[in-house]
Amino acid sequence: MRRGSRTGPAAEAQKLYRSACAVVQREFSANPSVAPSVTSVLGADKNEVEFGQQEIRLKKWDRNAFAQGVVMVAFGDLMHDRSAAMARRAVTWADQTLEVERAGH
Repeated sequence: MRRGSRTGPAAEAQKLYRSACAVVQREFSANPSVAPSVTSVLGADKNEVEFGQQEIRLKKWDRNAFAQGVVMVAFGDLMHDRSAAMARRAVTWADQTLEVERAGH
């Protein structure tokens, strides 16, 4: 995990990061392990997650908001990796449905 401009308690942030990644991994039976690179930035105008930059921006250190941000980034990474396979499966299923419909007429 990379840290942004001002960071919260580093040891607590690392512990929360590992825990949040483990929760996402267990919830979605992810293999290999989930461990996205994230940057945490304190002193932001509002609490938010910037997915493109994988930043967790917090007004001030908030362990719950940080953990939620890590879960969101980890989930986004996990779904990004799976999205191409899911799209191919959707096309295959749609093609199979069309073939069955045509065969019935």
